[in-house]
Amino acid sequence: MMNQEEQWLLPDGVEEVLPGRARAIEQLRRQTLDLYQRWGYELVFPPLIEFLESLLNGAGRDLERETFKITDQLTGRLMGVRADITPQVARMDAHSLRRNTPSRLCYCSSALRTRPVVAGATRLPYQLGVELFGHAGTDSDLEVISLLVETLALAGLAQQVVLDLGHVGLFRGLIEACDLSDAEQNQLEDIYVRKARVELDSFLAERALPDNVARALAALPWLAGGVEVLSQARGLLKDFPAALAALDELAILADVLTARGVTLHLDLGELRGYHYHTGCVFAAYLAGESEPVAKGGRYDHIGEVFGRARPATGFSADLKMLAAQTDVAVADGILAEGSLQDSIFADTVTALREQGERVVLALPGADNEPRELGCGRKLVPGDNGWVIKDI
Repeated sequence: MMNQEEQWLLPDGVEEVLPGRARAIEQLRRQTLDLYQRWGYELVFPPLIEFLESLLNGAGRDLERETFKITDQLTGRLMGVRADITPQVARMDAHSLRRNTPSRLCYCSSALRTRPVVAGATRLPYQLGVELFGHAGTDSDLEVISLLVETLALAGLAQQVVLDLGHVGLFRGLIEACDLSDAEQNQLEDIYVRKARVELDSFLAERALPDNVARALAALPWLAGGVEVLSQARGLLKDFPAALAALDELAILADVLTARGVTLHLDLGELRGYHYHTGCVFAAYLAGESEPVAKGGRYDHIGEVFGRARPATGFSADLKMLAAQTDVAVADGILAEGSLQDSIFADTVTALREQGERVVLALPGADNEPRELGCGRKLVPGDNGWVIKDI
């Protein structure tokens, strides 16, 4: 039997949000959604739970281990609590909206994961994101990355983050020139993700690959740094047209973002979300952090399972992580020491609230400590009516 203290313990990775932090999160949520609306993105509300086969269909099956399963008491079918919102939005574009024009959609809602992404991280992300469907090319990639930069600026992070930028088409362009089985491709992908140099050398030495392919595969994971790695890669990839096309796309993005003052780190061997993404991939990191505050990329085939494959690109972030870097507002409310039975007092309080002020009534007989009530000022009787005074 649990003692009283244990009854109030929360599960690992599950946290409550107290008033000051909740206010900071909500303010940032409103600002970001207003920003997305100005860019033409429409707000959607995907359902928290769905039948499991729909929730995990297509690219969403990679999320199966992270998805909580429950039984629907009405039908007896298995349902899942979403661990990621992006596949749901892709279904809405492909199945519910069915537009011919590009769709710009945004969302902000809770998700739930069976396990944290990294040790100590949350299992309850407050997922914020945008998705752009119906356009293939660097223009739409650049749009969502630019919107990510604007989002980071709203959170006060634009000058603190490094944008990690890569393109899975570089690796795919080399794999196309190889005669590797699916199992071998998966093994090579795992080596790339872990950047295991000794394993990579052994893998390549054990296989009779063309010299130019083996040389490119051996070097690609270590081509990381500033924009200078693009010119280094060009000679290495000159025999692989698909990889060169991906490099050209990456160069366009890097040139524009660098000109706009974005701090970039290029990683040409980046394979994050390889089976999900089809083009450029990016992630925003704060100094010293292993988990990105936001990430995204191109995922052109996600709508196929819903009967309508459209090119797509977007990004997502945990709003709680973004807001954790912002200052919580100091006590700025007004403690009103009067009674609503006084019509002049009541009218004064109403007028202040209509002006956007936060007014808290001091209740008779209660401990009305101003700071605990979030107030740094008081509304008190004056010579000519009610006046506001600093505490």
